[in-house]
Formats: sequence, C-alpha cells, structure tokens
Amino acid sequence: MDTPLRIALIDDEELIRSGFAAVIGAEPDLEVTAQGADGVDAVNIARAGKADVLLMDVRMPRVDGIEATERITAEVAARPKILVVTTFDNDDYVWQALRAGADGFLLKRARVEDLLASVRLVARTDALLFPEAIRRLAAASARQAAPRPGLDELSEREREVLRLAAEGLSNAEIAGRLFLGRETVKTHLSSVYTKLGVRDRTQAVIAAYDSGLV
Repeated sequence: MDTPLRIALIDDEELIRSGFAAVIGAEPDLEVTAQGADGVDAVNIARAGKADVLLMDVRMPRVDGIEATERITAEVAARPKILVVTTFDNDDYVWQALRAGADGFLLKRARVEDLLASVRLVARTDALLFPEAIRRLAAASARQAAPRPGLDELSEREREVLRLAAEGLSNAEIAGRLFLGRETVKTHLSSVYTKLGVRDRTQAVIAAYDSGLV
C-alpha cells in the first residue's frame, strides 16, 4: 500500500480544523500529520517537513495565509503543496494567493468530495489547481495586461507550453497535447522560468496572465 499523503491543517478556528481532520482522517490514502492556528505555525510545519499538502486559511492572526504562503515559497526548498481554503469568494484573495505561490484555491463551502479530490490532485500532479480561478484570471487579464520583461525572448514552443500550463494542464498532459516527451516539456518550462525571471510554475502562469499572453 502506498504511504498516505500527509496533510497539515492551518486554520485559526478549531472547529474547522476538527471537521477537516474528521473528513480527511476517514480516507485510507490521507493522513492529518500536523495542525496550526496561524501562518507562523504553517511556516514552522513546512520547514519541519511534516506535510505533503498544507490546507491554508487566509484570514488568521499573527501571520495570515497569504504571507505564510509567500514565506514558505521563498524559504522552504522542498516545500509542501499549498491549497488555500477560505470562506471568502473574493477575486483579490485568488490573485494574492496565486502570486504568493499557492498551488490551488478552494472555498470552504466546497463539497467534501471536491475537497478530497483537490487535495489528491494538488499533491500528485505538477498541474496548478485553480478550481474556478482560471476563468477569473482570464477575465482580469484583459483589464490589466502589461508588458512583461523576457516575454519577447520566448520561442513559439515555449509560449505554447506556458499557455497550456496556464490552463491547468500537467506536464504529462502538455506532452500529450503537443506530442512531446515529458522531459522536453520540463526543459521548455525551465527555459520559460529563466527568461521571465520567475521561480516556479505559479509565477510563470501569473506572468502569462499579467502580460495578456493567455
């Protein structure tokens, strides 16, 4: 049997954490290995390597979920995937979470099966998980597109790969769509990161929306 995915729950409301823990703990392939009440706890848990996925609330005392995500992305080399979970259906939170480095975004009112599916997907794929955020980002990009340094340096193939990554496709899915090998896709993405001056897939996708490429 595969080792269960380690899940950390970060929320300042104990009742919310208890509910998530009960739901996740009932799944044989998932295990709650850590809990925290704010962003400081989240950063410490990530540094200690106690989780594969962090379920991160946004509004918390001391350090909020956005700042904690930013710190983890910047400071933890082998960081866990971060799934931001919030009560608030707010476009600003979507932008802030993704800019900070979050791998996905979910509302607390999501169905249990959607929550579990999102946790598994964000942990086991290199795709970015934007349940409803992609459509919002696409609409917003039309309003705030701006020139992006390095964008003109991208080859046409690199642009194609970046566009598909921005649609939420994994490396394997991109490879299948473009009839390329997975390693070739990884090479193209590494080149994209270098040319755009970004650190990871999330930042590259944000750059694509900012520039109007997507």
